[in-house]
Amino acid sequence: MIFFTKMHGIGNDYVYVNCFENSIKNPELFAKFVSNRNFGIGSDGVILIDKSDKCDLKMRIFNYDGTEAEMCGNGIRCVGKYAYEKGLVKKEVMTIETLAGIKILKLNIKNGYVIDVTVNMGEPVISSNIKLKIGNKIFNLYNVSMGNPHSIVFVNNVDSFDVNKYGKAISKNNIFPNRTNVEFVEVVDKNTLKVRVYERGAGETLACGTGACASLVASNENGFVNKKIDVILKGGVLKIEWNKNENNVYMTGPATTVYEGSIDFK
Repeated sequence: MIFFTKMHGIGNDYVYVNCFENSIKNPELFAKFVSNRNFGIGSDGVILIDKSDKCDLKMRIFNYDGTEAEMCGNGIRCVGKYAYEKGLVKKEVMTIETLAGIKILKLNIKNGYVIDVTVNMGEPVISSNIKLKIGNKIFNLYNVSMGNPHSIVFVNNVDSFDVNKYGKAISKNNIFPNRTNVEFVEVVDKNTLKVRVYERGAGETLACGTGACASLVASNENGFVNKKIDVILKGGVLKIEWNKNENNVYMTGPATTVYEGSIDFK
C-alpha cells in the first residue's frame, strides 16, 4: 500500500509520495500506473520526496509516460508546501536537490499554511535559435534551458493555435534527441505573456513553471517584455522575474493540496 498526496500548482497536478515512509521500487512503472486518468489516480506525473545528503530534501519527477524529468517549477512549490505542513522541514527558506541542481525556496506562510512559494530557478542557458519546418509551416524556435530544455514559439493568437499537433511534432523532432518542452507564447503587452505548454512525456498541461521562466527569458531577449512580468497559463498566473545582475530567474506562485489517499502497487 502506497500513501500519497494529490497536489497541483495552477493545475499542473502530480501525485506526491513521501519516500521517508514509502518505498517505490519501480518509479517509472508507478508513474505510468497512477498518472492514468481513467485507470489510476490521474495526474501529469509523480513526484517523490526523499532524503538528501546535501539539501533539506530531494525531489524526483516522473512524467505521465514514466520518463524522468530534471525539474518541475510547479511541482517544487508543492514539495515546499508538503514539507513544511507535514513537518519534514520546518523552515521558511529551504533547499531542494533536483537533477537540475539545488533550488532555493522561500515560503509565504500564514497561520501555519503555505500560501505561495518563491523559487530561485537558477540561471537560464540560452542556446542558438533553430528554424524548423513542420508540414507547410516554418517555426522559429528560441531554445532556453532552465535545467530542462524548452523551445519557445511566438504566435499571434495562442488560444486558437493547435498546440497538441505542433507541440508533439516539435518535441519529438530528431533535432532534439532527448525531446524538448515547447511553449507557444503570445505577447499581450510589456508586462504580460499568455502561454500554452506542450510538455515532453505528458502532452499539453495546464501550466509549466520552468516553461514560464524560459518564456520570459526568450521574450525579454527579443525586446518584447520587461524583466518582471505575469505569465498567464491555462491553469492560472505565475509571477516571473529575471534578475539580470545575478542572472537568476525567480518564480512565484501558489501550491494547492487536493486530497490524500492510498493505492495498491506491487
